[in-house]
Amino acid sequence: MARRRRKSKKKIVFILFLLVIIGFGVYYFLNTEDGEKFAEKIKPEPIKKLKIVDEDSKSRPIAVMINNNHAAWPHAGLQDAYITYEILAEGGITRLMAIFKDKDTARIGSVRSARPYYLDYALENDAIYVHYGWSDQAKSDISTLDVDNINGLTASSVFWRDKSLNKATEHTVFTSMDKIKDYAKEKGYDRDTDKDLLLNYSVDEIDLSKREDAIKADTVFIKYSYYTTSSYEYDSVNKVYLRYMSDTPHKDADTQKQYTYKNIIITPIETHTYDSYGRLELENIGSGDGYYITCGYAIPITWSKSSRSSQTVYKNMDGEEIKVNDGNTFIQITPPSESIKIEGNNEQTT
Repeated sequence: MARRRRKSKKKIVFILFLLVIIGFGVYYFLNTEDGEKFAEKIKPEPIKKLKIVDEDSKSRPIAVMINNNHAAWPHAGLQDAYITYEILAEGGITRLMAIFKDKDTARIGSVRSARPYYLDYALENDAIYVHYGWSDQAKSDISTLDVDNINGLTASSVFWRDKSLNKATEHTVFTSMDKIKDYAKEKGYDRDTDKDLLLNYSVDEIDLSKREDAIKADTVFIKYSYYTTSSYEYDSVNKVYLRYMSDTPHKDADTQKQYTYKNIIITPIETHTYDSYGRLELENIGSGDGYYITCGYAIPITWSKSSRSSQTVYKNMDGEEIKVNDGNTFIQITPPSESIKIEGNNEQTT
């Protein structure tokens, strides 16, 4: 029995000795150049995360109505918006609505009044709606739909006028994210949301060129009226679209940089006037066709929206909900009677 115990102890000592030798060997190997390369190879890949928005953040978006009368140009702060809408308003002029999330943008504007159909797109993003004034219908709908809103006519602390611009008074109203958030907290608006993001973003770049229905999209031209056009030129180096308004580079007033967009969605939707002033209603409850454009290519898509507060669903022609590239998106809701031109390599779709 004693011999067996002695042999057992010797085996244990030998095993421990081997483990120490192996440990020193592994330590030495990992601290050499070859070892570092090996460790780097077996190191787990970091989890990719979106850059355009923080997927883990539950903070509510902020939707700001933006004046798009030519006399109000240039705009301020729009590059921080992760989604921007453009829709026709009365008189052939469009208005923009910029959606912000987790931003501290110091100057946004100029800010203009509410129109009823913009509420549908604020609601689909569960956004706090920021505006300066309203049409009678928008005022009624904000009350009926119980839209959390911040109106410059009553919330003067959130806005200021930049009189140095030497423009008409209605083109001089600006706001900031800090002022908006402070007022929203004061009003007791929900600061968090449980609503999913409107769009399905991909952390890996989407290459539309592989689809049979894809067309080249080096330039995009959208006509809204005799007064307003929007257009884009593809920057293949940076893989973004440079934006133009009525053939003028769309630049930020403060940075002087031209606005760029990763994704463009175009959906022609009918409008009709409902009063003598020429104000519009948008027939956006239903479905229709459009285009999704990114990285130099466009594909045909469909859109559908079942109610004013429901999210618009965009699908490809296979019936699958589209994924969009990680980046900011411009949603162009256009009048069907006006032209859309998508061109590239001597090809054109209208």
